[in-house]
Amino acid sequence: MESIMITGNSQLMYRLLIIPIIFFLSGCLTIPQDIKPVRDFELDKYLGKWHEIARLDHSFERGLDSVTAEYSLRNDGGVKVINKGFSATENKWKQAEGKAYFARHAEEGYLKVSFFGPFYGSYIVFELDKENYQYAFITSYDKSFLWLLARTPTVSNELIEQFIKSSKALGFKTDELIFDKLNKYNP
Repeated sequence: MESIMITGNSQLMYRLLIIPIIFFLSGCLTIPQDIKPVRDFELDKYLGKWHEIARLDHSFERGLDSVTAEYSLRNDGGVKVINKGFSATENKWKQAEGKAYFARHAEEGYLKVSFFGPFYGSYIVFELDKENYQYAFITSYDKSFLWLLARTPTVSNELIEQFIKSSKALGFKTDELIFDKLNKYNP
């Protein structure tokens, strides 16, 4: 059996390659500036089905409507995530299954979620109806990600305005929001 020796130049090249990869992977688990995950988060109340009311555009949901996210407990203590949406252009439902775990502790709305093997991204609940868990404002590792989720497929204009005002104050590009077709938001 041959052993592989890493020479001085090879070690340098290895470090030059691995360091950016580590920074990239850890960067996906950061919290954007001025965003604070909700405290006193109760996972049991958060589990179940949520409807996407509004979002900023991104490739993995582009062209989808009637998007839902369903959260349930996994045997390993994590959260099973099933995202589903309808593609009108393809006339079919699309679904992705992922997993999530608390990034720091279970009383904070800050989780790491993965749909692609060992790669995780931040899932940050920064505003929440703590009494009834009927709506949540979500972001990820940077402010190009933003969602308004609710337990019902439609919500009031007042809630949408609260979401827009709060998100805009935090630096999100709320003028680029995409609303689900059922939510006929009228400012």
